[in-house]
Amino acid sequence: MAPFLLSACLALFSLAAWAQVDSPGAERQLRRSMSQISSAQVSAGTGVTPPATLIPFVDAHAHLNDPAMQLELMKRWGASHAVVFWGGRSSNESVAEAARAFPGQLIPFASISPERTAYRPAWVQFDDGLLKQLDALLATGSFKGIGEISAVHFPSTGFDETDFSLLGPMVTGILELARKYKVPVMLHVESTHMAELGQLLARFPDVPVIWAHGGYTPLFLARRMLERHPNLYYELSARTWPHHPRSPDYTILRDGQQVWPEWLRLIEAMPQRFMVGTDASNRSASADAMKFASVQNFLAQLSPAAREQVGSGTLLKLVGVRP
Repeated sequence: MAPFLLSACLALFSLAAWAQVDSPGAERQLRRSMSQISSAQVSAGTGVTPPATLIPFVDAHAHLNDPAMQLELMKRWGASHAVVFWGGRSSNESVAEAARAFPGQLIPFASISPERTAYRPAWVQFDDGLLKQLDALLATGSFKGIGEISAVHFPSTGFDETDFSLLGPMVTGILELARKYKVPVMLHVESTHMAELGQLLARFPDVPVIWAHGGYTPLFLARRMLERHPNLYYELSARTWPHHPRSPDYTILRDGQQVWPEWLRLIEAMPQRFMVGTDASNRSASADAMKFASVQNFLAQLSPAAREQVGSGTLLKLVGVRP
């Protein structure tokens, strides 16, 4: 990362007020840090240039580790809003803080996902105190949804595998809270748990479930799950990347650029069930620029009507935000 970006990021996270929910001073400092980072500075470390004509979209999936970098990337790549939740260097409180500073752009979700070391014991032993924490967060009215909740996640670099029952008390308790507060839930569930996911969706038909990365499912499973469960929404972050580091068949691209025709037909047939995302993590400007570029490449291949729906309409309706 370029030195000027790094210094701005460190300035943000050195603030004692950053982790406090009610801190106007931290919000003002965040805005000042944001203003010090220009598009040219961000682009200097990416090697990726946005297209001349940007397609506006809403990012459904971003881990907000560096608000200044996230907001500048959104500005450069045409993202009007982004659903944000914590990453390795942030928290529910810091996400809410950033969303208050930029309410027209950042849409905060609250998470108690088990990949966080502090939360995992409560998942293993089922401590309902963790659900009470989530209840308290949602009661503030600061959050528009719940997630990302990685209940079933294959291992990856720096990420221990999670494999929790979708019908157990923690996941069902999370959906009960989503029902109570009338908010969507973003679940990360791999394709190994389709039967349980189907049962969960049937048990909570009134709760919208955003399927993070669509579980990396093949086309057949994507179609079947969407046809069977009207409360399921297929989120495409990491599926539009030219290459996925875990497995080459995770993307929906046939050659690193063109979407498979069969996938295009499915998305065009039910655009109201799909949404785009970057899976940005704000760790590397170049890596995140690739992710934003992949969304632009994907949206350019849709019809105008599907492009608008998948690019923003589906998600904005779920979270109750006007375009």
